[in-house]
Amino acid sequence: MSTLPTTPNPVDAVPVDREVLLARAYLSRVAEPPAAALAAFVDEVGPVAAARRVRAGIGDGPGALPPEVARETSARRGTDRAEADLALLAARGGRLIVPEDPEWPAVALAGLGVVAGPDGAPGLEGPATRDGPAAPLALWARGPLRLDEGPAGWVAVVGARAASEYGLWVARDWSAELADRGVTVVSGAALGVDGAAHRGALAVGGDTVAVLACGIDRVYPPKHATLLEHVAQRGLVVTEYPPGATPARHRFLVRNRIIAALTAGTVVVEAAARSGAMRTALVAGALGRAVMVVPGPVTSLMSLGCHELARRPEVSVVGRVDHVVEEVSPVGDGLAAPPGTPTRPTDGLDPGAMRVREALPLHAARTVVRLAHDAGVDLAEVDTHLRELEARGLVVEHGGRWRRRPG
Repeated sequence: MSTLPTTPNPVDAVPVDREVLLARAYLSRVAEPPAAALAAFVDEVGPVAAARRVRAGIGDGPGALPPEVARETSARRGTDRAEADLALLAARGGRLIVPEDPEWPAVALAGLGVVAGPDGAPGLEGPATRDGPAAPLALWARGPLRLDEGPAGWVAVVGARAASEYGLWVARDWSAELADRGVTVVSGAALGVDGAAHRGALAVGGDTVAVLACGIDRVYPPKHATLLEHVAQRGLVVTEYPPGATPARHRFLVRNRIIAALTAGTVVVEAAARSGAMRTALVAGALGRAVMVVPGPVTSLMSLGCHELARRPEVSVVGRVDHVVEEVSPVGDGLAAPPGTPTRPTDGLDPGAMRVREALPLHAARTVVRLAHDAGVDLAEVDTHLRELEARGLVVEHGGRWRRRPG
């Protein structure tokens, strides 16, 4: 694991009160996401008051810390690195995006608290949802792209780390075409499908967003150091985890809800029956976003999850980028044209002419009388049909006999 180099931040951020930024930076470290109780407490009393009371501990009387908040923050409440974290972020050209900032994607993230409760959507049990409302407290970001530009026109492309060549091709090629159409491609920067999606978008000079399961100063996987730097230069690298946070399995599951929330739809390219990509798709569906799957070979374990998702009535099977654009566009816009069908020389032939042609062997000639017999067509009509076939270049006459034209 390595650290990201410094990258200039060309975004002209609207200033947020320094005290608010410090409070949010502190709170994002003291509780492991998704911190449902802490998030609700911050909404109730504000970030500055919440940070002050968390630092003070449980206490008694009117200012007492709610027991649930105390439980979420007890292990880390004494760790305050807010000043250092913001300094590190600024040195790398990043910014802390908070709900008090106009860039905060309030509409996109608002639904997370609705779908993430114990009575949430079926199949969403797990660390990303078991604690109730799961909107992030703040988002650490690097790059010129603004979060308030999503989720309209943003599409998540996710899938297996152990992707097949087919999955990698689809992720890379489709992401390039989506980006070429002005769609921002969002993924998780992991090996396999995620990395291919980011590379596809970057290859055509498009926008892409990488949502991390670690601190903004970390690179995971290490192989993607250069890729993530390119994403930060062109699009956006974003995470809810504070600087220094290391990747962990549960954090990948938790961050997937942000991928789903920030996009108008999620495309699952390849996925095993149990996978992070499946979790992303389920959260997207619970949020009312479009969920799309790419079919694969029925013999492939990496397509098993896609095929299971495809059985759900709210999920769409997509076979080309036009289908994806149609799914995430406003009703009536971006409709996919029917695929072109190949034409044949025999298209539009009279049924009798078709029968006459089919009565001709591939490598032998026939008289008109023999053709009438073999095709079961009246002798008086056979000559008319033969002339139509000749005009189309399908048959040729030689010595009073007819044969198919070669080729």
